[in-house]
Amino acid sequence: MPTCSPCNSEVELSKTNAKRIYAIGDIHGCIDDLRAMQARIAADLAASPHPDPLVVYLGDYIDRGPDSRAVIEALIQARDAALPARFLYGNHDAYIELFLNDPTNLNGRMLHWLHERMGGAQTLRAYGVPDATEADPIPARDAFLAAIPQTHRDFLQSCERGFRIGGYYFVHAGVHPERALDAQQEIDQIWIREPFLSWQGDFGAIIVHGHSPVKQVENHGNRIDVDTGAVFGRHLSCLVLEDSRQELLTPEGRADCPVGHGLRR
Repeated sequence: MPTCSPCNSEVELSKTNAKRIYAIGDIHGCIDDLRAMQARIAADLAASPHPDPLVVYLGDYIDRGPDSRAVIEALIQARDAALPARFLYGNHDAYIELFLNDPTNLNGRMLHWLHERMGGAQTLRAYGVPDATEADPIPARDAFLAAIPQTHRDFLQSCERGFRIGGYYFVHAGVHPERALDAQQEIDQIWIREPFLSWQGDFGAIIVHGHSPVKQVENHGNRIDVDTGAVFGRHLSCLVLEDSRQELLTPEGRADCPVGHGLRR
């Protein structure tokens, strides 16, 4: 059984501490999608102002996509802008320091960052380091170390692992259901899939996460998956939470995201 304390009521779960929260899924170097979503949020706030908005970026900013460097630069600009924002740390974001510190073994990771499935070579290319390969990683590491601005490394290291607002807990990958929310471990927060994804019980808050790509945002009631695989040719998604409302920010405007949305029937 989970050790996390159950929420007092569905009403408590619905609260956002009087904020309007925009939660953006995994970006993976898709700079055009990011800029479009940021513009969509600005337009939504212009059309429907709110006194306490917050944008939450759910992690995995780099790898696989066309311009991870531009994404990091855009996020740093967002951090320093007037619109409040918070940034979560994803498993792909962790690879930069792993690679710089240990380019051969990456602290024992099963897949090397430069393996084709991970997409690290695309990130290095965006920083001006082409043709990096898993077979010869040390020259690529040295070139990358010289190319990446310290501000980019500092930004990624400053990203949060998980945080709670009202009845919601925001995290990149998920949580271990047998640990309290305030006792989660980083490896689960940035990597977990099971037993998190199949857990049907109460986590102690509604978990808003990315990491596990789905075709459209899935609202399971106890968790909401916002990673809709922008880098795989689908789209970048944004969940809007305000008091008891759960909505999606689409090119056509707001759309409901009730429990059961996106789930296979």
